[in-house]
Amino acid sequence: MATAEPLLVVVLGPTASGKTSLSLSLALSIAERFSGEIVGCDSVALYREFDIGTAKPSLAERTRIPHHMVDIADPTDTVTAGDYARRARETLAAIRSRQKMPIVVGGTGLYLRALLEGLFAGPRRSEKIRVRLRERADTRGPAHIHKILNRLDRVAAGKIHANDAPKIIRAIEVCLLAKAPITQLWSEGRAPLTGFRILRIGLNPEREALYVRIQQRCRQMFEQGLIEETKNLLEKYGPSPWALSSLGYKQAAQFLRGELTRVQALEATQQSHRNYAKRQMTWFRREPDVRWLAGFGDDPAIIRQASAQIDSLLRPLDD
Repeated sequence: MATAEPLLVVVLGPTASGKTSLSLSLALSIAERFSGEIVGCDSVALYREFDIGTAKPSLAERTRIPHHMVDIADPTDTVTAGDYARRARETLAAIRSRQKMPIVVGGTGLYLRALLEGLFAGPRRSEKIRVRLRERADTRGPAHIHKILNRLDRVAAGKIHANDAPKIIRAIEVCLLAKAPITQLWSEGRAPLTGFRILRIGLNPEREALYVRIQQRCRQMFEQGLIEETKNLLEKYGPSPWALSSLGYKQAAQFLRGELTRVQALEATQQSHRNYAKRQMTWFRREPDVRWLAGFGDDPAIIRQASAQIDSLLRPLDD
């Protein structure tokens, strides 16, 4: 008997684990029964002109398989997790209406959680508060504003990394505007995604092998022109775009300001990506019902395992 709700596949995992490769393979493998469409979940790949440092799908890949939630915002825009969730849910509904299968490729844990589980109805942004907090973070470091958050909401501070300035700023902003701890609001009013059966497939390659890939990817980014791309972005938009503080772009900007040598910038980028991979895995292990696969997304054996997971859920529809 056919299941009423269509299938939504989520491919999640740490940076450089091969999520994009796996999503493309899965989209092609189900093409006989459904046409797969890929929905990105990367907080930096949302922005146009941020290409090399985000390892976006190539134009050829995007031509072969429809991609959504990539290059949807100008560099000077700000797309919050809530903004992303609203637009991505609209995208999923449109894909469902075309009787296609959505495959969400998730690297940014908060944005994925906003999409699947919903976010609390927090207060509107205050640019005045944000500017003051950004200035403090720039002059005294993210650890300083993390201490402020710890005074306002110790539980939230424990859940947000001390170097993650954008999330710290948002948490402080919410505490000040709502006059309540952000953790209190987190527990209220979430609206999870409905209308889909969700299959979460997680990539969990061996750590040392993952670090080798991270080293190689970062090196390729610098060889492909990450510093030049960052220089062009700074000349066009100045230092204000949020994405210029993201991994790789931050270190390239430090090189351009003479704060790091090229070798130091590369090494700092590699270290930052390794640290980020650790945080991603910590976050994703909290996701419910993930079917973990021990390997990289471009490994034929992993592709077969993931395809079998999808096939097991689609088979009742074929009977």
